[in-house]
Amino acid sequence: MDSLITAAARALAAGDPLGALKRVALRDDAPALALRGIAMAQLGDLVRAKALLRRAARAFGPKEAVARARCVVAEAEIALASRDLGWPAKALDAARATLEGHGDRANAAHARYLEARRLLLIGSLDEAERTLTELDPAPFPPASRTVHELVVAGIAMRRLRTEAARAALARAERAARHARIPALTAEVESALLALKTPAARLIARGEERLLRLEEVEALLASKAFVVDACRHVVRYAGTVISLATRPVLFGLARALGEAWPGDVPRGMLLARAFGSKLADESQRARLRVEVGRLRTVLRTLADVRATKRGFALAPRRAHEVVVLARPVEDEHGAVLAFLADGESWSSSALALALGTSQRTVQRALDSLAAAGKVQSLGRGRARRWMTPPVPGFTTTLLLPAPLPID
Repeated sequence: MDSLITAAARALAAGDPLGALKRVALRDDAPALALRGIAMAQLGDLVRAKALLRRAARAFGPKEAVARARCVVAEAEIALASRDLGWPAKALDAARATLEGHGDRANAAHARYLEARRLLLIGSLDEAERTLTELDPAPFPPASRTVHELVVAGIAMRRLRTEAARAALARAERAARHARIPALTAEVESALLALKTPAARLIARGEERLLRLEEVEALLASKAFVVDACRHVVRYAGTVISLATRPVLFGLARALGEAWPGDVPRGMLLARAFGSKLADESQRARLRVEVGRLRTVLRTLADVRATKRGFALAPRRAHEVVVLARPVEDEHGAVLAFLADGESWSSSALALALGTSQRTVQRALDSLAAAGKVQSLGRGRARRWMTPPVPGFTTTLLLPAPLPID
């Protein structure tokens, strides 16, 4: 490898893409193309970066399997940065195996970290954890150790283990200082901010207040009866009853939880559960049926008692009832939660992350665009959606991941 290629590679490792480009910008040999692609990715031109890396992979000879594998890993990282979550995992796994087979442990580990971060984005926390268990970050460079701890922190935050998340971010912060890469430092700072900003709203006895992530963790560990509007479940002392597929019952449970210890008039329950403004006899009969179903579902945790005006929630053992809601509630809050990271997402990537159809996501994006909440860039398959993050709020509770049961 010639001196210019070596110098450019060192500049990229130090987070200096302009310094790297000064050395290889006019060269079209395979190593230079690969380095130019990585430099363009660091500068934010992901489309150009992907094209350069593909040219480099084709330009490397049949005996340069390691170099081609590194190009595949770099292209996968670009796909992750551009939120193209549908990139072929098999290709990345094959590249990782090639790198491991040739002794390039650092880049093989980087490939595993990319897969772990993708799994974290789509809410596959168990798989992400299994990927991490195969890696010991100690012998790797500071940048790799930073990424490792960021993934550990991300998993801990999704599972509401704030102490573990805080410890991982402290380690990430130390590693990022040693790496001296501004982008990594900024990512750690962004993750630390998520621990300090409101993650949810607490509604209790007619009052509301914002909660940080650690306060949400403490609430779920308490003896309160929680109507969780972030996950559409009802929980108490380790028992969780999901109403995610029963929106009418959850609407009733939330209305009763917000009014506790008082009751809710029948007309208000009709409006909250069915969107009905008319309280005729058929609607009242339907309300009685749904209240009966709710009473059956919650029978181990609470009763739903009839009052003169309507109905009231009566916990069997809990002495406090609270509602845990999103800090900002929107009809398409889950889509906004992903877009709030400030990155550009394709509708297909959003559909994969949300576990829903691409058409459903496209309808949500069209509605949000009409309201001026999101904007699109590009056309056709290159179309991406983005929005600036909601200032002062973290979206941890909106992203797909199961909250702890006990």
